Amino acid sequence: MQNILIVVDMQNDFIDGALGTKEAEAIVPGVKQKIERFQGRVIFTRDTHGENYMNTQEGQKLPVPHCIKGTQGWQISPELASLCQDTPVDKVTFGASELGDILKEADQRETVESVTLIGLCTDICVISNALLAKAFLPEAKIVVDASCCAGVTPESHKNALEAMKVCQIEVENEQNGMA
Repeated sequence: MQNILIVVDMQNDFIDGALGTKEAEAIVPGVKQKIERFQGRVIFTRDTHGENYMNTQEGQKLPVPHCIKGTQGWQISPELASLCQDTPVDKVTFGASELGDILKEADQRETVESVTLIGLCTDICVISNALLAKAFLPEAKIVVDASCCAGVTPESHKNALEAMKVCQIEVENEQNGMA
């Protein structure tokens, strides 16, 4: 049995850059500690956009260029980058389609007991990837550690946690979260 930790989009632009928030900044120490203490495989995702971002559907709906490949904002937070053992999974949309394949392959090699997700933003990419993990590994325990997540707003963070609970995703440390 194996356990997997998915660290979602802990990138400069989401922490203190173009789309950063004080809530995102506040979770960095806890995220670092969670990664350091985790017993199992750790997979980072990285939101990745091109120079044509503003011409994409996301760019039209969220007209704030961010996580442009190769920029400082696209990089994993310096406090966490050294903990990234493998190349992050670059994703061009909220859910990392490649992540589903990675989870399925891992489960075929050795049963995945649990997948824990932490990171940014709870209400966009964390929820998208938690539901993706649930779809690819319906019998694995899917967990979100609320204390290591932050949303676009505290209210949308809380709403996303409630939505995930309904989808049979366990929410841990909600009382210590950024709600």
